Amino acid sequence: MTAKILFRSVATTALVGAGTAASAQDELNALVWCDHTDPALIEPFEAEHNVTVNLREYEGTGAALALLEQSRPGDWDVLVIDGIDVFRAIDAGLLAELPADELPTDAFFPEVVMSENNGSDGAIYAVTEKFGYNTISYNSDAVDAADMENLSSVWSEKYDGRISIYDYYLPVMGLAALEQGIDTAAIDAAALEPIGETLSQMRSRAASVAGVVAAQTALATGEVDIVVGGGEWLTAVLAEERPELTWTIPEEGAVRWTQSIGVLADSEKTDLATEFVKYIVSAEGQARLATSSCFWGMPANAEAGDFLSDAQKDVLRWDDQADYLARTQLYPAPDTDLDIEMQDLWLNTLQQ
Repeated sequence: MTAKILFRSVATTALVGAGTAASAQDELNALVWCDHTDPALIEPFEAEHNVTVNLREYEGTGAALALLEQSRPGDWDVLVIDGIDVFRAIDAGLLAELPADELPTDAFFPEVVMSENNGSDGAIYAVTEKFGYNTISYNSDAVDAADMENLSSVWSEKYDGRISIYDYYLPVMGLAALEQGIDTAAIDAAALEPIGETLSQMRSRAASVAGVVAAQTALATGEVDIVVGGGEWLTAVLAEERPELTWTIPEEGAVRWTQSIGVLADSEKTDLATEFVKYIVSAEGQARLATSSCFWGMPANAEAGDFLSDAQKDVLRWDDQADYLARTQLYPAPDTDLDIEMQDLWLNTLQQ
């Protein structure tokens, strides 16, 4: 969802948030996304285990890795990470094995269990906790909703200057690939030329290329009417006050994001950290995470629906998930060489 640059970071990412890497026995230290900083999510775990959870919010896998490199072994216990990056963290030896038989993955939406991404050699090192879609967000009062059902019409001349592009290369390039009829898993060096043509057209129509807050603000203030790469995570928190700000999955499909959580291998509190992971993926924890004050998204655990109101499930489009999951594809997962080419293409596009 958020701009998670991989190990070769092309931009400086700020490390923000609360908490310090303390080592007291009654404290747990976690590197997280902003949706984990909601007290409504964290306080029930703290009360049950008589522990203080220190949270450090970050954006970008590269930023988390840099912070871990600068920290002492044992400073951090839990890591929330983009699902597409888990295998890299496993290869780097950053994550501890989780007790797979204690995780409620049998209750998960099958498409997001993703054992092959979260594990290696039969062992599980992370677990999917939340998912959603990078797709098209728009103001239904300002655009023709029918146009949003076809990607090529989204960035057509009709909406020149009324578009913001979400500033993260993988999902936006994934959408460009889908518009060209290329599956995200099939993106290779040869596919970059047609993808680049679509990106150039998209960029020529865009008023801005923006991060999460800037894109949401631009849509909410009417600076733009469409966000390419947006989705439920961008508009769900505004649904009650601004129902005209909505999103759709076009006929060509969209890109599905996932986020995972795991225990850091150097943690000196692996038992407590594992209990935190188990809480986050429990039905109750999932319901709280899904409706976090920072951004909403679908819980991986389908039993979270028992703890969500009908209104909350309507905003999350709970009953549409089977269709959405069938019509969306995972983020592109380039190897190092292709990733460099994709990032170069993205930077060239932004400079146009």
